[in-house]
Amino acid sequence: MIVVDTQVIVYHFLPGQFTELTNELFLKDPQWLTSHLWRYEFRNVLAEYIRKKLVSSINAIRIAEEAELFFLNREISAQPAKVVELIERSKCTTYDLEFVAIAEEIGAPLITTDKEILKAFPKISYSMKDYLFVKDPT
Repeated sequence: MIVVDTQVIVYHFLPGQFTELTNELFLKDPQWLTSHLWRYEFRNVLAEYIRKKLVSSINAIRIAEEAELFFLNREISAQPAKVVELIERSKCTTYDLEFVAIAEEIGAPLITTDKEILKAFPKISYSMKDYLFVKDPT
């Protein structure tokens, strides 16, 4: 079981340079959990893709529905006290700390591309490549 942040979700559901890596991540561990927050961040990314004409509105709807179906019963809310504790330990945004809080609360690795999270929380956060090829978090 792993916690993934929004950027990993974006890479998994929107074709791009890291899609193959997220597919490998899914093969290694298909039990992905995330914060409820991912939906809103994901929709912002979809909006950018639509505005830049990288994806049509119809495809954006299909992608959003596919992603939401995938994360059905896989979303967790972070405890406010945990997020506040993390605020005192880093300069990461509270949006990012939601994912860190969940990972710490359930004792699962957080997979992220966020360099600030990786730096501030090296014991629980992993880049996709490190999780797949370098480190053994178990």
